Order: sequence, then structure tokens, then C-alpha cells
Amino acid sequence: MIKVVTMRLKKNIATSEEGFIFNPGTGDSFSTNDIGTDIISLLKDEQSREMIIGTICAKYDVDQNQFEKDLDDYLSQLKDYTIIE
Repeated sequence: MIKVVTMRLKKNIATSEEGFIFNPGTGDSFSTNDIGTDIISLLKDEQSREMIIGTICAKYDVDQNQFEKDLDDYLSQLKDYTIIE
């Protein structure tokens, strides 16, 4: 049985359509590119990792294998910065 893990942004995280991310709990702010902004939007909608991969690979001309590695790195950074649960 495949377990689908849904990730989500923490409730207090502020984001903008321009790729600005602010964590009021820590005072940290970040900016991200278009793909990162789309990932953040999908996380807000509580989409699974698999849904994020499918959506981004369909929208952008990216290699799926490479994107999966990059996504895991990006999600790890978001978790380290307490942006996602």
C-alpha cells in the first residue's frame, strides 16, 4: 500500500504571489522563484508530493527525476526554517 503524505504550510506563514515568504514566529523572511512560488501555493492547498510533482512537471519544462530531487531539497529547507509542518 502506498502512503500519500500531504504537507502543508504552517498556519501563521504569510506569502505573496511574488514569492515572498514571512514566518512571524521567527521573524525570518525569504523569497523564491516562480517554481518555488507555485510549490508554496500547492502546499497551501495541502497537495501531496506526487500532486506537486505532476503539476510542476506539466507546467514547466523540467526533468521529473531532477525535479523530484530538487523538490525534496526545497521541502527539507522549508521544514528546517519551520515553514511547513
